Amino acid sequence: MKNKVLLYVMALTLPLSFALLAWQAVRFSDLRDEVERLYKAQDEWVENNKRLITEIASLSSSARIEKIAKDSLGLDKKRPEEVMQITISNR
Repeated sequence: MKNKVLLYVMALTLPLSFALLAWQAVRFSDLRDEVERLYKAQDEWVENNKRLITEIASLSSSARIEKIAKDSLGLDKKRPEEVMQITISNR
């Protein structure tokens, strides 16, 4: 009787073990795909950030700002002798 019970337990355990292994393999594959997707998304974010940093650098260049001030706003740089500094003393 003990041998029959042991045989039944083994007969049930083996397919359950295979099913568990198959489930783990599917789960592992899904997680690997998710990690790969996240790495690709991270690479896209990094590239986008690099592009934005380059754009910020070009937009904030002093040559560009000076050109806009001169061409669009009609502003000119003043020579040092044209600048007057006024100081107010506290008496």
